[in-house]
Amino acid sequence: MQPSSFQARPALVAALTAAFLLAASTGPLCAQGASGSTAPTASFEDALRIAKRYRVAGLESRRFTHDTFWRVVAPSLESPALGTKEIGKSMQGRSIRSVTFGDGKTKVLLWSQMHGDESTATMALADIFAYLAAPQSDPLRDRLKKGLTVVFIPMLNPDGAQLFQRRNAAAIDINRDARRLSTPEARVLKAERDRLLPDFGFNLHDQNARTRVGPNGKQAGIALEVPAYSDEGTYNDVRTRGRLVAATLADMFQSQIPGRVAKYDETFNVRAFGDNMQKWGTSTVLIESGALPDDPEKQRLRTLNAAAILGVLDAIATGRYASANPASYESLESNEGGAHNILIVGGKLVLPGEEPIVMDLAVDFDDAVAHRGPRLRDAGDLKELVAIDTVDANGLFVHPKGPSLARGAGGARLVLGAPASFDIRRGAEPSSALVKHIGTEPSGAEGKRQ
Repeated sequence: MQPSSFQARPALVAALTAAFLLAASTGPLCAQGASGSTAPTASFEDALRIAKRYRVAGLESRRFTHDTFWRVVAPSLESPALGTKEIGKSMQGRSIRSVTFGDGKTKVLLWSQMHGDESTATMALADIFAYLAAPQSDPLRDRLKKGLTVVFIPMLNPDGAQLFQRRNAAAIDINRDARRLSTPEARVLKAERDRLLPDFGFNLHDQNARTRVGPNGKQAGIALEVPAYSDEGTYNDVRTRGRLVAATLADMFQSQIPGRVAKYDETFNVRAFGDNMQKWGTSTVLIESGALPDDPEKQRLRTLNAAAILGVLDAIATGRYASANPASYESLESNEGGAHNILIVGGKLVLPGEEPIVMDLAVDFDDAVAHRGPRLRDAGDLKELVAIDTVDANGLFVHPKGPSLARGAGGARLVLGAPASFDIRRGAEPSSALVKHIGTEPSGAEGKRQ
């Protein structure tokens, strides 16, 4: 068509342009894959339904051992669609295994639980295995099988998982052993990366439940990072592809937990695996699972992880990730740590025998996800501190109880670091009307009570 033809029909050009932009922003029904052909893609709602339908039993607690995990996934691994092999052993001799699906040209490596107490994605991978092993025909499964070769390492640190601790048996952080490769677990991951030469990599972690979205935002459910490959923090082709993948994930997660998705610190770390994977030529994205309200065993985050991983693998298999808007990732607020679990502000603290004094109190849980083990961490003028939950006690009286209150010859005192137990009442008398209890109950139960 000649240029004059476009000029003669500006309305048509505008309509076509608008349609193109709409398709790019909302996600096309068909996307061009690496082969140049078009293929349908699954919606994130489809992926969520799959994740819920194929959730496997036996991982309802986020604390489980190496043996428990492999026993739970054993029925799925009997499927001829999945290949399993031992790729190494941990420092204490536990098997480190990979699971492979598909025979496509594009190669993807996912590794989880390199920190033994970070198990959310490991639970999600168990559900993904159940879906990939199902015998019936399924369009999404067929696209993944044809377009991708996916290698999963679901439990890189089985010794840490056995004790539900971050580091391995030698107290080394495996995610800081990419340069020296001192640990057998790090050598296993590096060898698998060198064997597969993956185009894309996913570094799957959990983060502190007291992390927020931005300086004063909500508790972060998910944090994403496209690791830098050098101190300069620039973007080459490899990292640029990773950013498009991260943008695809950001859109998925934001659709379900808006305002709870953050961007992890991108400072280059020469010892870290994600940074080095990027440097070695694998477009890598970090997915950190934080915490959500009323999700003490991270079962909702488990489902979101499974759905997002399936969705982003589909976007890679079809090439749809390439149409993502980088701003979906770049516009995420920063992942901010340092919050307390609970901040009680403005109340008057009541110590027996003393005049009530205005005092703020900060309480943290030993298990910040499940709200178990509340402890008094700070007291005084704390108005500038931030917390996941803030209790406004202005005009009310805070009565410490149990281990929070020590009595001696010199009088009563508040005990920092002790298990926290406070009644918030309308008056200074112990018999005043109760408004709220925070911390350990007299019976030993833990948590917050209205």
